[in-house]
Amino acid sequence: MDYFIVVITSVAGLYFHWWLYVRIKRWVDRDLALSLAGDAPAKRSYMLERLREAQAAGIKRNALPAWLEQAAAQYSED
Repeated sequence: MDYFIVVITSVAGLYFHWWLYVRIKRWVDRDLALSLAGDAPAKRSYMLERLREAQAAGIKRNALPAWLEQAAAQYSED
């Protein structure tokens, strides 16, 4: 019974740390996109959409800042 408790606690702890790591990565990526957008609500929406596009396209994390900077430079208010 002691081993069962240790295994369950370890698995729960590992899952929690993985979940927290994934959430922090998402927050950092979102903050990067929003920081490139500035205060304009339309550009913020545009940058969040470009972030979703980059994630769907499988852009690597080390290439994401440059990709988002390029997307921000291509933004134009119509």
